[in-house]
Formats: sequence, C-alpha cells, structure tokens
Amino acid sequence: MAPWLFYLFATISIVSSLGVIGQRNPMYSVLLLIGSFISLAGLYIGLDSPFVAVTQIVVYAGAIMVLFLFVVMLLNAPREDVAPGAQLPVPGGVKVYGSLLALSMGTMLVWALSRLGAIPFVEDPQAAARVASVRDIGLMLFRDHAFSFEVTSILILVAMVGAVVLAKKTV
Repeated sequence: MAPWLFYLFATISIVSSLGVIGQRNPMYSVLLLIGSFISLAGLYIGLDSPFVAVTQIVVYAGAIMVLFLFVVMLLNAPREDVAPGAQLPVPGGVKVYGSLLALSMGTMLVWALSRLGAIPFVEDPQAAARVASVRDIGLMLFRDHAFSFEVTSILILVAMVGAVVLAKKTV
C-alpha cells in the first residue's frame, strides 16, 4: 500500500471517529461511524487482508450500522442539547485514573513507534500456506459455531423489538 493511501485512510478514520463522539445529532454520528468502518476496511486491504476488509464492510458497516440507524430512527432521538456551562461534575479520582491511562497509552505508543525501525519486515512466502482458506473459515464458523450465530440473531431480534416497543407512541 502506498504511504499516502495509508495516511488518507488513517486520517479519515480518526476524523470520522472524533466526529462520532463530537456530534450532537445521533444520525450524523451513525453515518460518521459508517465512514470510520469503511476507512478501516481500506486499511485492512492495505494489510493484504481482503477477507477481513469485506467482513468489516458487510458485518459492521452493513448489518450493525443499519440496525443502529433503525434504532435511532425508531426512537426518534432528538438532538442533544446541553445548557451553556452545564457539565456533569467529574470526580477527581476519575480524572487521575484517566490521566494515568492516557499517559500509559502514550508511553506504549512511543515505545512501539521507536521499535518500528528496528524490526524488519520480511516477506515470508510460506505465510499464505499457514493461513486457512476462506472456505475452511466458513466451514468452521457454520459447522462448529452455528449456535453462536443463532443466539446472536435472536439477541438482535429482541433488541429490534425492544426499540419498537420503546418508540411506540401511547394512544
């Protein structure tokens, strides 16, 4: 993958993810999250993982985000309005804990980026042979883990029914 393409997808992903949490309109947040998922799929393609990229688009940007859109539309969530100067008080312990987490994450990021030049990227011709084929992955998922798929579909159905019941206007 060309470096400019990586930086483009990474920038789109970061900007749209920040837009998700910065938006007051839930519909825009959902649409920005779809953009973030699609840019992540572009990064997966750059990593030579087309199966993961397609799965990212189909499962997350396709199914899960459509469910989010339906829930937001059914609940008719209004725009978040916050009075000027009205913020929830944050306890001091939470600020200290969050600061420590941010500091540790920054330290790990600096450590990982400093090791990036020291670790060479080696082309391994036998790497593809060690990875199972998409057919094998599909057989394993639908043969060995079919119950998990059924339970997940029932859970999503219950969530949709719950959203309809909550959104139903009382007469």
